[in-house]
Amino acid sequence: MIQMHDVWKMYPNGVSAVNGISIHIKQGEFVYIVGASGAGKSTFIKMIYREEQPTQGDIMVGNWNLATMKESQIPLLRRSIGVVFQDFKLLPSMTVFENIAFAMEVLEAGKSTIRRSVMDVLDIVRLKNKARFLPHELSGGEQQRVSIARAIVNNPSVVICDEPTGNLDPETSWEIMHLLEEINDRGTTILMATHNKDIVNTMRKRVIAIDNGRISRDDVRGGYRYES
Repeated sequence: MIQMHDVWKMYPNGVSAVNGISIHIKQGEFVYIVGASGAGKSTFIKMIYREEQPTQGDIMVGNWNLATMKESQIPLLRRSIGVVFQDFKLLPSMTVFENIAFAMEVLEAGKSTIRRSVMDVLDIVRLKNKARFLPHELSGGEQQRVSIARAIVNNPSVVICDEPTGNLDPETSWEIMHLLEEINDRGTTILMATHNKDIVNTMRKRVIAIDNGRISRDDVRGGYRYES
């Protein structure tokens, strides 16, 4: 599903963020990406959805080779990848329905298909009754549920979560995690960068630890092992 072979990333300022990573993640896995701040986690996940490009090495997502693909092909790649951010990144002037629908409109989906799909994912995240609300009328947990709905509305094969519980209280964080687990149970691959050691240590999944741009640990059912 996702493969990296000898991947390096050096920024123009000379910072080497990823140093020779090779990894294989299978379809349907749930993987935590952990490590200290500045270890290279964000660069690692951004390269998977082509927000960043490797300096050297190959990255395969499905049949796509991200190192050699054309700029015009990036939107096609992103149809198969959903992204959930720590700060939600919802459009403040759009309703819940419109925020999610926008992810389909950019792919030129039909209106009836959009309405059906948006209501389906709102049902999954249990927010059908708030389809017409604006983001500022929602709690933080509800906004993150909308972000998740937007990430899965195009039926991606993989969802990448960048600190999805970072701005949430503990109770709401667990609600979001159980939702992500439900989505994973449907067959979607989940990659989640996190500093939340309680979640990692309780919901045991595969753990890939990154230190100084290298994989220092890859455990099938691992723990956190870092100070938050």
